[in-house]
Amino acid sequence: MSTRTDFPQAPADDASGTDPRQLFTPVALGDLHLRNRVVMAPLTRTRAGEDGVPGDLLVEHYAQRASAGLIITEGTYPTREGRGYPGQPGIVTDEQAAGWRRVADAVHARGGLLVMQVMHAGRVAHPATTGTDRVVAPSAVVLEGEAHTPQGKLAYAEPHALTTEEVQQVVADHVAAARRAVDAGLDGVELHSANGYLLHEFLAPDTNHRTDAYGGSPQARARLVVEVARAVAAEVGPGRVGIRISPAHGVQGIPEADADDVAATYGALVDGLAPLGLAYLSVLRADPTDELTQDLRRRSGMPLVANRGFSTPTTRESASALVDATHADAVAVGRALIANPDLVERWRAGADENEPDPSTFYGTTAEGYTDYPRLTA
Repeated sequence: MSTRTDFPQAPADDASGTDPRQLFTPVALGDLHLRNRVVMAPLTRTRAGEDGVPGDLLVEHYAQRASAGLIITEGTYPTREGRGYPGQPGIVTDEQAAGWRRVADAVHARGGLLVMQVMHAGRVAHPATTGTDRVVAPSAVVLEGEAHTPQGKLAYAEPHALTTEEVQQVVADHVAAARRAVDAGLDGVELHSANGYLLHEFLAPDTNHRTDAYGGSPQARARLVVEVARAVAAEVGPGRVGIRISPAHGVQGIPEADADDVAATYGALVDGLAPLGLAYLSVLRADPTDELTQDLRRRSGMPLVANRGFSTPTTRESASALVDATHADAVAVGRALIANPDLVERWRAGADENEPDPSTFYGTTAEGYTDYPRLTA
């Protein structure tokens, strides 16, 4: 007696005008061979405790979602100075690496792929969270507003402007984090160069006022990100390395309001990345079909993972449309995968979805993290 492993297919002429079955075809992103094109976006969830060690909750959470073609972990700090939030996991200590090995083993046991997003928070970090005597940035430009810390909300601190020599430590920290992640059994790493964190701070003229080799022109502002990508690719293999960017997305004090500068800066970045042969380019942009995104995709030579961003949750129909029209090779999905651990199965079947509860997005318990029901619960 045979067991059916596929799921019912929605009709090709659904309301979106696209064929959702294209989402469930395999795709290769460098050395990463995805069984479908639904990618779990990196999602800050603050469940790793004070020591930043992935525990049972993270093991279960990620394993539940292993049917996605690829899981990108939440942003994981590569150095204590780069820890952005209480409860954020790290990849600095042996204990943290051992915790991530448990997560990777659980995901692999269910046939999934797991890539770690390496995230240095830069000026978004706070000494009350990092436990260090400083936070760092390309320039001493304070982020307006308040940070969430173990002591409650506190005004952001003035960051230390990294010296030219200290910038090389940023490269070394990313390389060490990538090596730890791959040695722990993860399938690769994603470099977080988006959303106002350290690498993005170097790209943006709003936060990079440097006059050395890492500031001034678009090419100079892109230099560090290219150096990090080159060094990490040399350490773990370019086919295991993706990169995430968010041109002019306007978050965490980086508006990038000059369209010409945005085009020049990100053009210089992808031109520098193109020879490296990285696994994929992940772009956070409200309209992934626009001229800028598609030009960066062409110039980079990388497969594109599209992500519409925070304000426009990705639906089955919008994801299908992007893939069907070849505007993206894969689609990053956030909120729907928070609420539906079996989202791929639901989308294949055209089934109803659980609604996400924003009040439990951040927390310390299983509520809103591992307790969303499955179709077959």
